[in-house]
Amino acid sequence: MDRNGSPARVNGKRRASAKDMPLRASFFTRMYRYLKKYWFLYMLVLPGLCFLLVFEYAPMYGITLAFKDYSPRLGVLGSPWVGLDHFREMIADPNFVRAFKNTLIINVYNLAFGFTFSVFLALMINEIRLKKVKSVVQTAVYLPYFLSWVIFAGLVQVFLEYPSSADLGGVVNQVISKLGGTPIDFLKRPELFRGILVISNIIKTSGYSTIVYLAALAGISPTLYESAAIDGANRKDMLLHITIPRIMPSIAIMLILQLAGLFVSNFDQVYNLYNNYVLSTGDVLSTYIYRISLGGSGTNFELSTATNFLLNAMGLVVVLVANKFVSKLDVQGIL
Repeated sequence: MDRNGSPARVNGKRRASAKDMPLRASFFTRMYRYLKKYWFLYMLVLPGLCFLLVFEYAPMYGITLAFKDYSPRLGVLGSPWVGLDHFREMIADPNFVRAFKNTLIINVYNLAFGFTFSVFLALMINEIRLKKVKSVVQTAVYLPYFLSWVIFAGLVQVFLEYPSSADLGGVVNQVISKLGGTPIDFLKRPELFRGILVISNIIKTSGYSTIVYLAALAGISPTLYESAAIDGANRKDMLLHITIPRIMPSIAIMLILQLAGLFVSNFDQVYNLYNNYVLSTGDVLSTYIYRISLGGSGTNFELSTATNFLLNAMGLVVVLVANKFVSKLDVQGIL
């Protein structure tokens, strides 16, 4: 205590006094009582927490490979430290630059066309008044999402198959031939491959986003539409001033989640569709990482780890910036 009876200060900070001790003790006492009272609820959380610690957080020590010259003999912890050498090697690699460019272009297309398509699709399905028709349309939209990319990519190849001496080709080329056109070998045309990836991704994944938007649409009170109709509002006014504002939180969350994958490509989709003819436009970061680590171009685990680390760090920054931007629009984000 000083001369005035106030708590003494050390380096400009107030020293803890005896009066603070009961407060701290009471906090820990309340916490102990709370945990003791609801211990069974926390026991339910324990398996999931253990799973995260063992399978998600514990393997993260492997990130250090990005900064080491890895040797299987020495192990991850015993390998020598090389700093940012692998990041410099990655940036200087023209294959990385090509894969990064392709990934960014494809994901921007998916964001521009796929994201908006899901919103419009949900709005259109919501306008269907016949329940049986609505159920059929919803099933048709949801079904592709539950197929694996191995199956779906096979269907894409069958539909786009180029005709040969023993086969008439896929449905698309058969239609082109019937209309008097020349068949197109879609999967060997670099200028068409990005479009194939974007369209097939929209067909397969739009059902998931549509489910989220339809759930948000179902939560809108019908009385809002009834009141708007009494005031003379038409369907367009209701859509712009009731429907879209009410589902905007769901749209914002889905936008943030999609932006999180802006620098991450769908390996299953690309790997099952691409070939050497379309590497210039179809080689993405996931296939690049696969090739340099496991796919026959060597076992450069350090470079692949550095690439993954950089991409995930960039994705985290994009998510934080997007969430901050969404919060300024008075819409609840994910953080």
